[in-house]
Amino acid sequence: MKMRKIIGTLAFAAIGILTLNSCKNEPTDKSEEFAINETVQPEFVEMPTETAATGYSIGDEATDFKLKDVNGKMVSLSDYGDAKGYIVIFTCNTCPFAVASEQRIVDLDKEFKPKGYPVIAINPNNPEVQPDDTYELMQAKAKEAGFTFPYLYDENQTVYAKYGATKTPHVYLLQKDNGKNIVKYIGAIDDNVRNGAEVKDRFLANAVNELLAGKEVSVKETKAIGCSVKQ
Repeated sequence: MKMRKIIGTLAFAAIGILTLNSCKNEPTDKSEEFAINETVQPEFVEMPTETAATGYSIGDEATDFKLKDVNGKMVSLSDYGDAKGYIVIFTCNTCPFAVASEQRIVDLDKEFKPKGYPVIAINPNNPEVQPDDTYELMQAKAKEAGFTFPYLYDENQTVYAKYGATKTPHVYLLQKDNGKNIVKYIGAIDDNVRNGAEVKDRFLANAVNELLAGKEVSVKETKAIGCSVKQ
């Protein structure tokens, strides 16, 4: 009888451990499950982003790249000799968060390109995993959305990995400093990725304006909310 009780106790403990491990393996990022018109808003805090461990962190030097634009031209950061820095945004064709951000990205380019901070958009998705992100559909998207900036194809999916981008959209603000491109801000465009009309805090624009004023960026990192990069 004692032996049966011991065996029963051990079996119950084993089930408990398996259940706990299963819960730990469940994905915690549910951002893609929200419809674009959800009223639940993400909470933005000044904290390290999930890219810090695998990609660039604040203060790192970002290396240059050469990627194909939708017009067939190869584009590099070094092509912008007069730039003071760059607004690098990883985005894609059909993610609802990226689509909701398109006009804001166009507006950012119009606002800051004349001041020395052009937008450079990069599609990090693998079209074999996400068929709506082919190069040909990128060309159609750029024309349809009226992109005023390069929309580049990360064909080998190497640039997004170097940056550590995990979402679309995901922003990296770079500043030129003695020939180096230094990361000054990482995260979201603003505090309401779903609805531009309800934005209260323009994180990215605030950061660019602070750099233009010769100040340190006050909010260096926010959490990027969007669809996961498809690989």
